[in-house]
Amino acid sequence: MSNVSSGVSGKNSTTIAGRSAGSAGTEAGKTTIEDGVVAKIAGIAAREVPGVYALGGGAARAIGAIRDALNSTDLSQGVSVEVGETQVAVDVTIVAEYPVSLQKVAGDVRAAVYKAMSDLVGMEVTEVNVTVNDVHIPSDDNSDEGQGARVQ
Repeated sequence: MSNVSSGVSGKNSTTIAGRSAGSAGTEAGKTTIEDGVVAKIAGIAAREVPGVYALGGGAARAIGAIRDALNSTDLSQGVSVEVGETQVAVDVTIVAEYPVSLQKVAGDVRAAVYKAMSDLVGMEVTEVNVTVNDVHIPSDDNSDEGQGARVQ
């Protein structure tokens, strides 16, 4: 049995109460999973997919670059979750690497997030929406070096 409750900090969380499988009644209790944890798990799953360069839109990535410089990466960047009593819906915004198939990368992200939500969080997934916000071209990283070689 699950329900959504509001914590002291105002953040949503999912509470799962009951007994673990195969127990003789000695392991009763409840587990509370904060929505931020669900978003972080989805973000980690999405980042591990080949062809995903980054998560989030332009502003989120700019803030993420600052966090990376300070060594405090936000693993839920670019991820939004809606958690119900027994179900979860996830929205993920990605930047794909060029020249990958955008449909394949989006499908792989969707599959990875579905698997992570069911395996790690233990909730039914109603949908995973993937938005491809940008395409990263590796030559963009080397653009400063290329200009120096052009004029001497």
